[in-house]
Amino acid sequence: MIGNENLGGGKVSPGEPIHGGPLGLIVAGLSGGSGKSVVAVGLAAALTRAGALVAPFKKGPDYIDAGWLTLASGTPCYSLDPFLMSPEVLRGSFLRHSRPADYALIEGNRGLFDGVDLEGTCSTAELAVALNLPVLLVVDCTKTTRTVAALVMGCRDFDPRVRIGGVVLNRIGTGRHEDIVRKTVEHYTGIPVLGALPRSRADVFPQRHLGVTPGVEHEDAGAAITSLADRVGKYLDLPRIKAIMREVGVAGEGVGQPEVLSVANPVRIGVIRDAAFQFYYQENLEALVAEGGELVEINALVDRELPDLDALYIGGGFPENRAGELAANQTFLASLRERVAAGLPVYAECGGLIYLGRSITMAGQSHELAGIFPVDFSLEKKPQAHGYTRLVLEEKNPFYPVGTKISGHEFRYSRVQAWPGDPAGLVGRMERGVGFAEGRDGLVHKNVLALYTHIHALGTPEWAPALVKRARAFRSGQALP
Repeated sequence: MIGNENLGGGKVSPGEPIHGGPLGLIVAGLSGGSGKSVVAVGLAAALTRAGALVAPFKKGPDYIDAGWLTLASGTPCYSLDPFLMSPEVLRGSFLRHSRPADYALIEGNRGLFDGVDLEGTCSTAELAVALNLPVLLVVDCTKTTRTVAALVMGCRDFDPRVRIGGVVLNRIGTGRHEDIVRKTVEHYTGIPVLGALPRSRADVFPQRHLGVTPGVEHEDAGAAITSLADRVGKYLDLPRIKAIMREVGVAGEGVGQPEVLSVANPVRIGVIRDAAFQFYYQENLEALVAEGGELVEINALVDRELPDLDALYIGGGFPENRAGELAANQTFLASLRERVAAGLPVYAECGGLIYLGRSITMAGQSHELAGIFPVDFSLEKKPQAHGYTRLVLEEKNPFYPVGTKISGHEFRYSRVQAWPGDPAGLVGRMERGVGFAEGRDGLVHKNVLALYTHIHALGTPEWAPALVKRARAFRSGQALP
C-alpha cells in the first residue's frame, strides 16, 4: 500500500490545513462501465460535503463525466488528455489547477491500461506514472468472486511503475460475496480493499446513445449527487483512501496562471450553452477570456435572437434531443442567418456543425435547422465516428493558417445524409479519424468554420488567439485574409 506518512490514516477535520500541498489520487477501472464514475463523483461529493476543496479532473476526451464532477465538487473540472496536449502542458495545467485545493481527484477513462496502441500510449496508467499518483482501482464483481483477485493481481504486475494503492469492489451482491472477494484480493495481491458498493436497482447515471446522461439533463442531479456522497460515506473507507493519496508536485512548480490581457473594451464572444449544447472544455472558455474575450452565454432554445456579438462559438452536445425546440425557435435561427451573412465569425464543433446544417432526421421525422450549410443529417443507432483525430488544414479558412495540424476527437451517431458539395473542398485532411466526408473535415462559409472534430485549447494553442483576432477584426470592420 502506498501511504502518506503525514496522514497516518487519521480523520481530518473540515477547514483545517492538512498538508503542505494538495493530495492526489486517480480513480480507474478495468473497463468502461466498471463504476469508476460512481466512485469518482461520489468521492468528490463526499469530500466536498465534509468541508474540503476538491479539484476534479477527467482523463480523456469527455464532457459528460467532467460535468458531473463539476456538480459534485462545486469547482470546474479540467481535462487531462495525453493525446491532445504535450506532457509539459498537461503537467503544468494539473499543478496549476490543483494547487488551491485540498484534494486533486482524477477520473480515468476506459480500462486502466487502455491506450491508443500496443504500448498503451495515452492510457490512464501512463497518466498515473507521469503525475506520480496512486490508483484506486474499481472492479465490477458481478457474478465473480476469486477471479477478482486474479484481475487485480494482473493489473498490479502488468506494469510495476503503476502503484495501485487500493481497490473498491463494485456491484457486490451479499455480505458473503463481499467477504470472499475482499479476503481473496487482500490475501493474494497484498492490496487493501477500501470499500465495497452493493448492487443498486436504481441507476444513478442512466445510459443513452452517447453514454451517461449529462447532469444538466438529469431529472434531479442534486439528489443524485447527494445519493452518491451518502453511498461513498457509508460503504468506502474515506480515512484509508486519504491515506493512500500522494502530495501533488512541488511547491511553485507549474503554478503560473495564463496571462489575461488587460482590454478596456473586450470583444464579445457568444457561447451557445443550454440543454442542447453543453460540450465545452473549461480550458477553451478560459483561453478565450485570457486572450481578451468577454463570454456571453446564449440559449438557442429560448432566446429570441442573438445578442450583439463580435464572434460566436457553438460547441457540441445533443441537438438531436432538442431538435424540435431548436427548429421551432425561428426568430433565433433567422437572426443567426442574418449575422452570418453580415460576416459574424462563427466556430462550430460537431453538434454545432449539425445546428448549422439544413436539417436532421430522426425516427422518420425531419427538423429544419439554420441552413448555413446545405447539409441534411440523420441520427443512426450505431456510432458513426468515435475516437481521437488528427487533422491537417490544407485550405484557406477563417481561423487556422494553411498547414496547421490539429489533434482532436470525434464521437457521434449522426451521419451526413445529403450534401451537394465536393469533399475535396473541405479544408482539412484527416490523418486519423473519420471526419465529415471521404477522410476530410471542415466546412467554410464566409467567416464560419464548422467541423466534426472537437479541439482542446491547450493542445491547439492557435485556436483562441485566432478566434479573438477575427472577432476584433469583425467589430472594427477590418477585412482579414
